[in-house]
Amino acid sequence: MKHALVIGASGGIGRAVAEELTRRGVAVTTLSRRDDGLDITDPASVAEVMGRQDGPFDLIFVATGILSPDGTGPEKSVSAIEAAIMAEVLAVNAIGPALVVQAALPLLPRDTPSVLAVMSARVGSIGDNKIGGWHSYRASKAALNQIVRGTAIEMGRTHKKAVCVALHPGTVATPFTADYAGRHKTVPPDEAARNLVDVLTGLEPAQSGRFFDYSGAEVPW
Repeated sequence: MKHALVIGASGGIGRAVAEELTRRGVAVTTLSRRDDGLDITDPASVAEVMGRQDGPFDLIFVATGILSPDGTGPEKSVSAIEAAIMAEVLAVNAIGPALVVQAALPLLPRDTPSVLAVMSARVGSIGDNKIGGWHSYRASKAALNQIVRGTAIEMGRTHKKAVCVALHPGTVATPFTADYAGRHKTVPPDEAARNLVDVLTGLEPAQSGRFFDYSGAEVPW
């Protein structure tokens, strides 16, 4: 792996992954809304900013996302769902990454190994959901997982040596999780980044279209 593109690099996990890749000798290009004006909810912004990038990239890592809009929190029950809030979460967590993935495909090499990885979350697993709640966030990540799965199938026809996966980073100690970590063990961003990069560097084309956690274990859809 020689050249990586990290999208969402101003966030805790994205920044840590970019730093870990750099530490391992990878040339890293970073993009974010704060530093580059990349608004993943705006198709024109995605097309313009991604269109300025010079590939090919051996790794494209998408680390964007929100838990809930500012001033709100994840729903505790179906009765708490609000259409506007759900639409915003879906726009950021599913539609936005889909636009980024669409723009990223031309930046991947067709004939050499590459990885397109999108940061998802275990709570987006339908098979692993045993407590309910957090409906907008869960639904957005489940939708994202389906986008990853479908993209992987299509990439298999055009990028024979590429891998497209969803990744669960664990519960990382960032402002994103500060109010909701609860009883879950958290890890610092640099440790999460080391784990994720270890997984990324060990992926094979046969694993494309799957969902893995920070230890490399497969997560059910």
